Amino acid sequence: MTSPRDIARLIEVMAALRAPKTGCPWDIEQTFETIAPYTIEEAFEVTDAIARGDRDDLKDELGDLLLQVVFHARIAEDEGAFAFPDVVEAIVTKMIRRHPHVFGEQAGKLTAEQVKGAWGRIKAEEKAERAARRPRHIESSLLSSVKAGLPALTRAIELQRKASTVGFDWNDPKAVLAKIHEEADEIGEAIDSGDKSEIESEVGDLMFVLVNLARHVGADPDLALRKANAKFERRFAHIETTLQATGRSLDSASLEEMDRLWNQAKEMERR
Repeated sequence: MTSPRDIARLIEVMAALRAPKTGCPWDIEQTFETIAPYTIEEAFEVTDAIARGDRDDLKDELGDLLLQVVFHARIAEDEGAFAFPDVVEAIVTKMIRRHPHVFGEQAGKLTAEQVKGAWGRIKAEEKAERAARRPRHIESSLLSSVKAGLPALTRAIELQRKASTVGFDWNDPKAVLAKIHEEADEIGEAIDSGDKSEIESEVGDLMFVLVNLARHVGADPDLALRKANAKFERRFAHIETTLQATGRSLDSASLEEMDRLWNQAKEMERR
């Protein structure tokens, strides 16, 4: 039996879970489509552990994410498509190909700017090769390479980055900020109209522009929102614990009192 610290042992465990007669009924019936949501969830949990600075949790979450990779590879192997070693081979080949300044004849000879240029050229070559392997029934859009299955925030920033490659972009973060004010005004107009569909549409526009602002100032919008969530939880917990210390519940407090405690927590964080 291989060591539990060996990737081969994880592959063995997954094979056992998927064994037709002796495996786990739940694991056996899973498909790429049914476990895809779990894969996304595990990636988010990795990000959350990083944001919290919890290294023990990060170790566990990376393991969960690795399990998802092995799970997908096992399903593919059961279908006769490919296996885990093929996944490893593909990424190793890709990384060596994309880093000729490390593994090739140009090792140690390229500047940072030359590396960036080579990376873009190699990725373009890979994209052309993938396109040549796939049937093309319609002319592709510039944005067609941005995968539809990405989380909304991630896809928004990728769409914006792709459009920026042809100059469709703002040059100044303050211009984006002006657009945010414009979109906020349009939300107000939509609220006045009472049209729920229009309100949703305008809220979506505002969120899209907020992502654009994050991109222009070098902030990760998903990570920024996660930190804002954590901040909200901390400050709300202060409201709860302060009230509990006086024998009171949230239901007994007025909005004004809760708002005062919120500001108190905010001031404590600043200090």
